[in-house]
Amino acid sequence: MSTIKEIFREHYDWKGQILKLAKADIVKTYSGAALGWAWAIVKPTVNIFVFWFAFSIGLRLGKDINGYPFLLWLIAGQIPWFYMSDMITQGANAIRKYKYLVTKMKFPVSTIPTFVGLSKLAVHLCLMIIVIIVFALFGYYPDIYMVQLPFYMLCMLLFFITWGLFSSLLSAMSKDFLNLVKSLTTALFWLSGIMWDVHQIPYHWLKTILLFNPITFVASGYRNVFIYKVWFFDEPTHLLYFGIILIVMFLLAIWSYRKLIKEIPDVL
Repeated sequence: MSTIKEIFREHYDWKGQILKLAKADIVKTYSGAALGWAWAIVKPTVNIFVFWFAFSIGLRLGKDINGYPFLLWLIAGQIPWFYMSDMITQGANAIRKYKYLVTKMKFPVSTIPTFVGLSKLAVHLCLMIIVIIVFALFGYYPDIYMVQLPFYMLCMLLFFITWGLFSSLLSAMSKDFLNLVKSLTTALFWLSGIMWDVHQIPYHWLKTILLFNPITFVASGYRNVFIYKVWFFDEPTHLLYFGIILIVMFLLAIWSYRKLIKEIPDVL
């Protein structure tokens, strides 16, 4: 409990600096490029177009889903993936990236993954505005189901900030762990229901295992908002699975923080 209180106290005492550093992280990410902020839109757009072309034109598998064009179904799941994939790798690299805050300043280590997560969330919010506009251009306007979108964003933010704290501590101790995380990102993309509907799996036991995946929970949640029109409380089992994984990740983050925090400055 003392470790939990310490982490929450650091976040409260440094809340102003966390927001400033989140803004600085965004600026740092896109500074020096001619297109600047435009890269936050260009990269996801190119990625989505490639997958749409491959599945719809090349493989001819891009059929309408629940009455929505395949492109919209693809966008609804891939946009949150861009945030999650960034946090999987960059969250794990957060302490190494900002090691000067640890070695040259007395800065609370637990807040580093938080401001990195908030900076990525700002980009995600901009992309979500574009997604809503794209759906509107296709004739699908925001409806009552949109009110649950902040809930899924909050779930995504909480899990991946917690993941960032856990993984960045381990990555600071061993770069091999960071390399392992990076090597698994592509596998997570294909195994997490970004490009297919996990609910269509015929094997109940396999579907249950996959629904413990927080990436699957978030991607399916976004599609419930935009495509399937399902309330989050209509799937209590999925919420339970996500809650269990979030608690486990939180406990792992607390454990790693308590064990490694004193060694991090010397290792870096």
